Amino acid sequence: MIINTENFLGNWAFGLLFISMLFYWVQAAFFTESKNWGRKLKFLGACGIFIVNLLLATLLIVRWKASNHFPLSNLYESLIFLTWGISFVHLFLEKMNSETYLGVIFSPILLFIDAFATLTLPSQMQESAPLIPALKSNWLMMHVSIMMLSYATLIAGSLMAIAFLMISTNQDVQVQENTEVNVISLDQTLDNLSYRTLGIGFPLLTLGILSGAIWANEAWGSYWSWDPKETWALITWFVFAIYFHFRLTWGWKGKKPAIVASLGFILVWVCYLGVNLLGSGLHSYGWLKV
Repeated sequence: MIINTENFLGNWAFGLLFISMLFYWVQAAFFTESKNWGRKLKFLGACGIFIVNLLLATLLIVRWKASNHFPLSNLYESLIFLTWGISFVHLFLEKMNSETYLGVIFSPILLFIDAFATLTLPSQMQESAPLIPALKSNWLMMHVSIMMLSYATLIAGSLMAIAFLMISTNQDVQVQENTEVNVISLDQTLDNLSYRTLGIGFPLLTLGILSGAIWANEAWGSYWSWDPKETWALITWFVFAIYFHFRLTWGWKGKKPAIVASLGFILVWVCYLGVNLLGSGLHSYGWLKV
């Protein structure tokens, strides 16, 4: 019964993500928001993402109830939680800034993460399993959930920085070719939204690393062991610290900090997924080990 419920929720979430992406991309390609159809398509896309957010939250709650532990103990659950987190950030940002094309930016990454979790991971990695002794701690909910929320916000902020770079580069080309630039303020909006979103993700990452150190000392008797996951988390932290140093101390805006944030986007994925899948250590999920 539980498995059937999870499959139902997961399948509907995947289908609605695909449909929502189509709504957003058709609206951006063929309609403007000033036109009636453009507003309708964007509204339908947002409704789809909202329903997906509820479906994924329900799926995690179902797994929590069935397993009697917080559903962040394996890669599948963390990917679902990450999809939920990014969709929540997307809905919040789109509500606050309805004039932007955030759905075009976020819907593909949401679909990709969900597809990787449901279609790529082996079935045995999707099954809920009892916690190992080291994970039987109240720190599981605090540390892992904070880290996943930091990944969600950092990925969202970095995605907008990448979009900003693409748009601003295209504007430069159009200016050089003496063609009309239609997206005058969109790049500035993305730069500002990226900065504010990363401003939430960076403190979360800091808190996640600190809570992980405390948990590690409780579980293994050492605050820091230079495990690959810990090392890459620290590298990621330093990159985003440099980003904020440039913006706050040197007053950098625009392309230069966006390039640093784009590098941070890569490092977040290396820290979260690359180390877990290909690396070894206390945080590895043990799949694709080399």
